[in-house]
Amino acid sequence: MAILKIARMGHPVLLRKAEPVADPTAPEIHRLVADMFETMVDANGAGLAAPQVHVPLRVVVFQAPADRSDSLTEEERHDHTAPLTVLINPEIEILGPEREAGWEGCLSVPGLRGLVERFAHIRYRGVDHEGHAIDRIARGFHARVVQHECDHLDGFLYPQRMSDLKQLIFESEARHWAKD
Repeated sequence: MAILKIARMGHPVLLRKAEPVADPTAPEIHRLVADMFETMVDANGAGLAAPQVHVPLRVVVFQAPADRSDSLTEEERHDHTAPLTVLINPEIEILGPEREAGWEGCLSVPGLRGLVERFAHIRYRGVDHEGHAIDRIARGFHARVVQHECDHLDGFLYPQRMSDLKQLIFESEARHWAKD
């Protein structure tokens, strides 16, 4: 396994639509997934998409641990975690019109945070690197992480999803935005 270099905002690989993976069980995909996990953990990320490590394929890895969730609603508290997941050739289905705002960061946009509205309730499907089907329903932070990572596969970074760039801040200034 290896820690891979993370592409930063402005790199062309982050602007293009990623290609589908023909064989999710191929040895090179297993190697990529292992390297992506190691890179994500090393960078203290909640997720990582293949384009972020200069590989334009439809592969994401993520986890939504409880300690990373800043959700305040009761509904989110019941579904804010996701196991360590490999998701290849993902599809997202929106399960309701409700949207929730939350602070996001990104390994490709280091040092910044932005307030982004995302759909609150989704279903996602795909396969893992063993070829097993994945079909899950997600809410709260779990849903946010999936949407954020899948955006990378279509050439979007979270600042492009923001409605008010006044809410794009440096992490070092986040204390000014903390709830009392």
